[in-house]
Amino acid sequence: MVKKLLSEYFKKRNLLSQNALTQRYLVIDLELTGLDAKQHEIVSVAWVVIDNQCIKMSESKHLVNKDVKSLEQSPVFHGIIDDTVAKGQSLTSILAQLSSHFSDCILVFHNAMLDWGFLKVALKNANIHIQPKLTLDTLHIEQQRLINHSCDIKQDDLTLSACRTRYELPSYHCHHALTDAQATAELLLAQCHQICRGKEIKIGELT
Repeated sequence: MVKKLLSEYFKKRNLLSQNALTQRYLVIDLELTGLDAKQHEIVSVAWVVIDNQCIKMSESKHLVNKDVKSLEQSPVFHGIIDDTVAKGQSLTSILAQLSSHFSDCILVFHNAMLDWGFLKVALKNANIHIQPKLTLDTLHIEQQRLINHSCDIKQDDLTLSACRTRYELPSYHCHHALTDAQATAELLLAQCHQICRGKEIKIGELT
């Protein structure tokens, strides 16, 4: 047990010392029926791959959970209706496809506490126990950057849209998991380049 823990510790320490711009990332966004992982559901899961600073939309996915019991306000917010759900996949199948990337990608979220929180519950319920290499949160990265610059942080300053505006990234008005995953991927790259300013940036500087 101690040997395994030591191995994991040194493996993570080695990862944190690597160049962040040369890594492979899996940027994930969820559409949800609410904010409570214990009582609300995952409507859909989308992901976008970043490999060596290149956003690979050809490897992106947006999969709808056909097992969702109640769409709640999803038709209003996400445009997902019952017909879309009927053509979807089981959540277990979606999670199996998602987790197959965990061994070679660093996971990225905007507000990991929410989306990764839902995914951890869902993965546990599906008996999928694959652990990701690392998780990053563009919301947390931006919060730390603003604190380091002694900026006052107002209530809505850390939304995905507000963070993107700070880097002069274009606005995406469509609230859709795949669009938000792409938007988060673009934000991560912008944050990395803003932080490093032409120098090497280590993964540990983003955690």
